[in-house]
Amino acid sequence: MNRYQNIPKTKIDGNLVYQTSRYPEVPLSENDIYVYSTQGDRFDILAQQYYKNSSLWWVISIANTGNAGANTLISLPQSTLVIPEGIQIRIPATYDNVINQFNEINS
Repeated sequence: MNRYQNIPKTKIDGNLVYQTSRYPEVPLSENDIYVYSTQGDRFDILAQQYYKNSSLWWVISIANTGNAGANTLISLPQSTLVIPEGIQIRIPATYDNVINQFNEINS
């Protein structure tokens, strides 16, 4: 699955580039999984472990960006795969709705 397949492209200085992507909020669920990161954890590794698909790393990343609390990833850019050690990570129980919302707001 290519999350950029429906993102419009535009030419800038002769180069074809994607327009800015917007990401949906990931609602909390009582079925979400919470883990504490350890040395070497990355979003793509967690996505492979929990979703069997490393390309869904961004779902876990946006679920952990901007949340309130002391142990969140609010200060990390959404584009990084690396997770600092000792951070509580929320793994959304399902990702289908997140993907559908992403496609809807970016079409």
